[in-house]
Amino acid sequence: MNGKIVLRVLISFLLMIFFITILIFTVPQLRESFFWYANQIKTRIDYAINPPEQVVFVPDASQVQPTLPILPFATMTITSTMVVTAETPQVEITATPEPTPMPQAHKLEGITYFDQHGLWNYCAPANLAMQLSYWGWEGKRTDVGKVLKPFEKDKNVMLYEMVDYVNNNTQYHALARYGGSLDLIKKLVANGFPVLVEKGVYLRDINGKLSWMGHYAVIDGYDDLKEEFITQDSFFKPNLPLNYQDLITQWRSFNYYFMVIYDGNSETLLRETLAEYDDPFNANQIAYQKANDEIATNQGVDLFYAWFNRGTSMVQLQDYAGAATAYDQAFTTYSTLPEKNRPWRMMWYQTGPYFAYYYSGRYGDVINLATMTIDAASEPFLEESFYWRAQANLALGMTQAAVDDLNKSLEYHPGFPPSVELLKQMGYFQ
Repeated sequence: MNGKIVLRVLISFLLMIFFITILIFTVPQLRESFFWYANQIKTRIDYAINPPEQVVFVPDASQVQPTLPILPFATMTITSTMVVTAETPQVEITATPEPTPMPQAHKLEGITYFDQHGLWNYCAPANLAMQLSYWGWEGKRTDVGKVLKPFEKDKNVMLYEMVDYVNNNTQYHALARYGGSLDLIKKLVANGFPVLVEKGVYLRDINGKLSWMGHYAVIDGYDDLKEEFITQDSFFKPNLPLNYQDLITQWRSFNYYFMVIYDGNSETLLRETLAEYDDPFNANQIAYQKANDEIATNQGVDLFYAWFNRGTSMVQLQDYAGAATAYDQAFTTYSTLPEKNRPWRMMWYQTGPYFAYYYSGRYGDVINLATMTIDAASEPFLEESFYWRAQANLALGMTQAAVDDLNKSLEYHPGFPPSVELLKQMGYFQ
């Protein structure tokens, strides 16, 4: 009798599992939740076994090969794109107002708030949709995401990709510059330009650790008396105050990088407001000098950021050998940091070292850094790292390895322009 009861219980249990499985795979919301939680568990296990904060890149400046000609992607800096192309919808030009004198406080109105939740790594689409909404754009965050994140789990959308989206998919225009300052942000906001900034923040990751990661936010207000900006933060909430000094601390890790959107009516006003930042070369020189100043005054992780920023600025100025030396020092500083303070996701968001090492003939360093970055990620959805490893492999004559990496980059970012272009040049694009 007991045996029959046990058998019935076992059959009932198996039937229950069967029906739950059917529900999970037939109901989209349940299916997404199941795979989301399964992925979280897998990631926790991966990071517990191989803690990414323990991985340290050791550059080797002794292995230098003859350098190759610079391809178009190597100079993919954000340049001034204020010329309306034939494909861009035209807007009527009206009289340009004079720059507004700096008020003590100012808040722009008209931004539609979008959060990033409910979709995978949706910070960039949400923030770009917010910034565009100020100008009258009526799309949704998913309209942006379809173009910027064709692969759902892409770990990061670069700022240059967001600039390209505005310039190629809307009637508006965008530019980005390095080396920004608090005063410049306030001037832009006071003259009617919300500013999107890229910064580093410490949030609890899926392992419960306070961990550094990149984050975007739109700044649309400031108050000098309170010494704070007003940000539209897709992770936290709308109208989130951000202390001036806190922004400096967070912004430093991205070389004070910012993006502005404008229309045809506001082009001249923007140029006047940007002043010396209107010329990207001048902006890069400002960023370079700021990095040098901060190398002399900072220590710990901020010293790592300062050396890294010096390298990034030198890449923008196309001094690749000098940039490589600066990145060497940055990675050496990184190795001295306590593990809990290491921004180990850095190469997810910034690829300057690949440019510097590749165009200094240090192909081995490109391969080693890309491999380390890919292997340290639980899910290596980093199309830029695969692309640059492919470039270095190709330079060393390892054609098949390069093709494999390029195809992998296209798997994680369908249509990724640099990979498509390189495969075409190699005669492998299908």
